[in-house]
Amino acid sequence: MRFSAGRCSSMILLAGILAIGLACTKAPDDSQLTSQIQSKLNEDSGLHGKPITVQTSGGVVTLSGTVENETQREAAAHYASAIPGIKEVVNNLETTSAAATRTADQMAQAPPPATSSKPRPSMPRHRTKPGAADVPPPAVADDATANENSAPAQAVPAALAPPATPPPAPAPKKVTVPSGTSMAIRLLDPIDSEKAQPGQTFRATLDSPLPSDDVAVPSGYDVKGHIVDVKSAGKFKGQSLLVLQLDSISVSGKPYGIDADPYRRQGKNRTTNTAEKVGAGAVIGAIIGGIAGGGKGAGIGAAAGGGIGGGVQAAGKGQQILLPSETVLTFNLRSPLTVTLLDKGPDSGRQKLDAPQ
Repeated sequence: MRFSAGRCSSMILLAGILAIGLACTKAPDDSQLTSQIQSKLNEDSGLHGKPITVQTSGGVVTLSGTVENETQREAAAHYASAIPGIKEVVNNLETTSAAATRTADQMAQAPPPATSSKPRPSMPRHRTKPGAADVPPPAVADDATANENSAPAQAVPAALAPPATPPPAPAPKKVTVPSGTSMAIRLLDPIDSEKAQPGQTFRATLDSPLPSDDVAVPSGYDVKGHIVDVKSAGKFKGQSLLVLQLDSISVSGKPYGIDADPYRRQGKNRTTNTAEKVGAGAVIGAIIGGIAGGGKGAGIGAAAGGGIGGGVQAAGKGQQILLPSETVLTFNLRSPLTVTLLDKGPDSGRQKLDAPQ
């Protein structure tokens, strides 16, 4: 059977299209998926440098290692599940507190060292000469006396000693922070009006305790929020704009909703070249305060804040709003905030300097 030249060309073209289609639909192998997940984790400022191990087999990824809190644990699993080709995520990550508790429990359950008990060999009876009467063997001290004279008693290793009884956990206490209270937070994630998008979330920590009629809510708890509105001076005619809203605070591992007035900041127009200062704590001062006080994002803030003025960057076409990590922002509660305290707070026992105003 003979085929025309045009028909042969069509078949060759069809075969090429099918080959390209199969190549495009080929799923990435496990090593590529592992590399993509590790890249996503390194891009997150809170997870970068954490001891996280990623293993992928047949599209099932297993995360193991230690992170600081439950928020970072959930974020790592979210990054892994968002990679195309991942079928399942097994999250074996532990928080720092959980890992310490597990180690203490293992030490408490460790069996004591085994002691060997060997029978004392019988002593032969001595004879002076053939035919002489048996004489008793030389006196041998008791085992306990011999041990005392031969070597000092060995101390029990510290690792095998029973752990000290931990202090009792404080009783749960419900605390209500009244409306109108100022709530200062310290950013973990930087926010840039030129790159941010409405609806984008950000992380922060409670920078100072929240007063109440009874016991103050300690600082250091994780706070989440999102960007309500953002406008870039470089993308439209006018001034840059940034509106932030707080969503929740995690106290003793439980999230609580926050109803607060939004934080609003507007940049200078195109004819103004003077950068305005951040009102609730200048950015440079906030970065210094974060480093001196040991804030969670101190290292991030030091890198992101290099060369930045007062939080509003003077661009060629207008001023962008740039809030580096460690920037302190203030929100006012519109409704009372009621939480249950089960611990002394993340910052208990650590002296923290106030951010310069």
